[in-house]
Amino acid sequence: MFLRYVGYKKSWIFLFLALLGLTDVLILLDHGIAVNASSMIYLNVLFLFVVAVFLVWRYKTETKYAAALAARSENITEDWIETLPEPVFFPDVVTSEALRSADLFYRRKLSDVKQAQLIENDFTASWIHEVKAPLTAMKLTIDANRNDPAIRKIEAEWLRIHLLIDRQLHMARLPSLESDYVLEPASVRRLAAEEVRDLASWCMEKNIAVEFEGEDGEVVTDRKWCRFIIRQLLTNAVKYSPEGGTIRIATGVTGNGNAMLVIKDEGPGIPAHDLPRIFDKGFTGGNGRIQNAATGIGLYLAQTVASKIGITLGASSGQNQGTALRMIFTAKNDFESVRRGMLT
Repeated sequence: MFLRYVGYKKSWIFLFLALLGLTDVLILLDHGIAVNASSMIYLNVLFLFVVAVFLVWRYKTETKYAAALAARSENITEDWIETLPEPVFFPDVVTSEALRSADLFYRRKLSDVKQAQLIENDFTASWIHEVKAPLTAMKLTIDANRNDPAIRKIEAEWLRIHLLIDRQLHMARLPSLESDYVLEPASVRRLAAEEVRDLASWCMEKNIAVEFEGEDGEVVTDRKWCRFIIRQLLTNAVKYSPEGGTIRIATGVTGNGNAMLVIKDEGPGIPAHDLPRIFDKGFTGGNGRIQNAATGIGLYLAQTVASKIGITLGASSGQNQGTALRMIFTAKNDFESVRRGMLT
């Protein structure tokens, strides 16, 4: 920073040196002033020493505010404006006032954006609830006429609309997930079975069989959000499974004692170079582009929710070998710690 300060003050340094040079020239040209060479050298050295000391002193005093700002910029927190150093010199005062004005301006802009987003989310949630009414009426009509083949076809399309609306509702609630989080004991297999039952019409349309295997696991989690994750993984498996294929749902416990759920399909699989990106927002991969069936949002939402409620998602696949999507319940929340302490 000292070299930058010297560069900043180069005009002043040039002025000091110019004045010293002018003084030397005047002494040499004025024959009325008798100064020997040693005195001239002494005068120049003394002048340069005083300037150097003055420069170092001003550097320490004038850059104290800038140094404090630089240190705070490396670790900015939400209340950074309250930790600004106290300005001393006029440029520092102007900088401090500009930073405070900018902070206030962008806080107001952020507040406006959040307010607009809140209104939009409320509108979306309200619209979804309004749409659910005719969908419920349609479902009652479908249940009353299941023997009609046309009705069964309509049911499959109704399910797709229902899943899209349900996903949109969860997206609207996602920012406030923490306030909508309820922990309770649950059976991993039962959670998966409930989702399979809801997707039964889609599986029947594609003649897809669902098989359960392994030992059940007991977890403490939020049932609604956990089922949402399973729904995204399961719909992904149904979507890419071939006609007459089989989806295997395995439950069990890992070596670390964590409950696990694996959903494996017999689809085309995921190339190795695409596998690390399947949970990225908007990523559809080669299969999604070929089949024009992927939106790149389902697995991203599943990963987002999983990270919030303490579930680890993973995937393994190979070309033409199907895909296995894995859920591991790794979080140790306070509720689970208390429950296990009571059991022991």
